[in-house]
Amino acid sequence: QVQLVESGGGLVQPGGSLRLSCGASISIFGLNAMGWYRQAPGKEREFLAAITSGGSPNYADSVKGRFTISRDNAKNTVYLQMNNLKPEDTAVYYCKATRLAYNYWGQGTQVTVSS
Repeated sequence: QVQLVESGGGLVQPGGSLRLSCGASISIFGLNAMGWYRQAPGKEREFLAAITSGGSPNYADSVKGRFTISRDNAKNTVYLQMNNLKPEDTAVYYCKATRLAYNYWGQGTQVTVSS
């Protein structure tokens, strides 16, 4: 079992930045990949970014160039740096970890982009 805890969400003005954190209950060395998703009201959960155990990132086209995923193995934490935020980025952001054939999700953190 892997527990994930997201933090760092909040209210930010358009054009602003936030950094989300996802702390894992186990060493992230043992995870195949970790990623970030979001879900806006009335919409399906959307993939944003992922990073493999080897550190290779990949991004959805919708956030490429604005969002950056990174990992700190010593802290068992994955981050999502979000820049130039837009109102359409408003959603609950979720962290996902994959180990073997299993996926684990955090509880989510709310990001609201509004003036």
